[in-house]
Amino acid sequence: MKSSTSKKLAQVTVMILTISVLLPVFAFAAPGFRTADTFYRDNYVTGYVYSDEPVNAQVYMYAPDGTSAGVAKTTYESVSNGVYTYRFEGASTVARQTYLRLHEVTTSTYHDVYDSSSNRRRGGGGGGGGYTGGVSGSILTVPSDGSIDANTLMNLLTNYDTVELKLTGDVALIPAKALVDFVGNTSKMLKIYNDKGTYNLPLSVLNLTALQDQLSTTVDDLKIKVTIAAASAADISGISSTALGLGATVIANAVDFGLVGIDNDGDTAEVDLGNNYVSRSIPLTKTASAANATGVVYDPAAKQLNFVPSLISSTGENGEVLIKRNSNSVYAAIERNKEFADANGHWAEGYIDLLGNKLVIDGMTDTTFEPERNVTRAEFAALVVRALGIDQRTASSRFSDVSSSDWYGSDVSSAVYAEIIDGYEDNTFRPNDAIKREELAAMVIRALEYAGVEADGSSAALTKFTDSDDIVWAQEELAAAVSSGIVDGMTDTTIGPRLQATRAQSAAMLNRLLLKANFINN
Repeated sequence: MKSSTSKKLAQVTVMILTISVLLPVFAFAAPGFRTADTFYRDNYVTGYVYSDEPVNAQVYMYAPDGTSAGVAKTTYESVSNGVYTYRFEGASTVARQTYLRLHEVTTSTYHDVYDSSSNRRRGGGGGGGGYTGGVSGSILTVPSDGSIDANTLMNLLTNYDTVELKLTGDVALIPAKALVDFVGNTSKMLKIYNDKGTYNLPLSVLNLTALQDQLSTTVDDLKIKVTIAAASAADISGISSTALGLGATVIANAVDFGLVGIDNDGDTAEVDLGNNYVSRSIPLTKTASAANATGVVYDPAAKQLNFVPSLISSTGENGEVLIKRNSNSVYAAIERNKEFADANGHWAEGYIDLLGNKLVIDGMTDTTFEPERNVTRAEFAALVVRALGIDQRTASSRFSDVSSSDWYGSDVSSAVYAEIIDGYEDNTFRPNDAIKREELAAMVIRALEYAGVEADGSSAALTKFTDSDDIVWAQEELAAAVSSGIVDGMTDTTIGPRLQATRAQSAAMLNRLLLKANFINN
């Protein structure tokens, strides 16, 4: 009689447990491990879970700063109908501490099941507020509101160098406190993506302290907001009409990429990437030739499309454009077939046509390039700034002979900021002087270094040139340029350092610079 009663009670208990766990199944938005109930005892935590797949998990303790408080012995016992019990033993010295949290970590889902800071159960009794997105290997699915659990992300970064954030919306709100231990590690990266594009964010480019100071907040209240959204209708229209005017075709949907720090009040601060070129990719809407296609950034104020360092790849159905830049904006891709009649048959024809297609160089007219015309110092400064995709800076009074009203004023300021150009000892830049070959080589090498590529060269590289003694001050730069394959001799035995550079030579050197920096396809 006693045995029969016990058996019936056990069956009733199982039925109650089974019913009680069904509500959490519907409360959570992903399949797999579910919390039914959790109880805190004097020396252990125990509870029931429901799973629609075999339980393969561990139970962890975490402090609010994300540090693990240890893993105790966890036992599972199958009860009935997919209901399991778990027991977290030896918790008396851990679970009593303020603000500790117990996590169940499965192969597909991470979520809170017990929060000792509020002495409440999570996910039981029809709740379910502990879900923070599905996890599969190194991939974390981010809900449409962009929310990400700090402990979940921290665990993934501990175990993987590249963690993928799969967006179901357009935004990821990345808790800064989950990144603190990893921003000094150059191998750690977040790959954030949706159907519109991908943002590859190396954690080493983030200066969390600077963002905290800008926003007057703490790391606990700071998030890194990454946005991958379709461009506005106005920008899409502007890009289309501007491309048409250039004789180009838009071959990728325009995407607005954003990267800011944000505090709990919603105040934001731009993330300064310095000279770190961060890559983003956009799917192409048609297959395209790398020689004719390029990534572009849209300037809505000027209604201009400008070149950005970019590679065309065959990834995906039609390929994609991989954009490299140290700032964020609206990006797209275009295809163009531009030729200049007076460059036909010229030794630099290939360089001129390629850079013309990519909006790096312009003609003197719509149909002429004048390849043998000399280049001024201001013109080449503008070309280098354009080739590196550097944001235009407000013209300054750095040089006595450069005015903010000059067409090249902001280009010169941008090049000075990037430490690509110097002036003369009398505080002049001499913008309208024809640039000499050694000056051009020096600018190109500094541009290469700005792009993060070391360009060293031994002076031995210059010994074959009989006129190397004519080099006034740029021996190291010319040696590096020759060693890097960016500068050729005028002949096998002359380098011509004091000769005035031509537009054709400028196009050739810019092309080699971009190839060396991996900013265009080979």
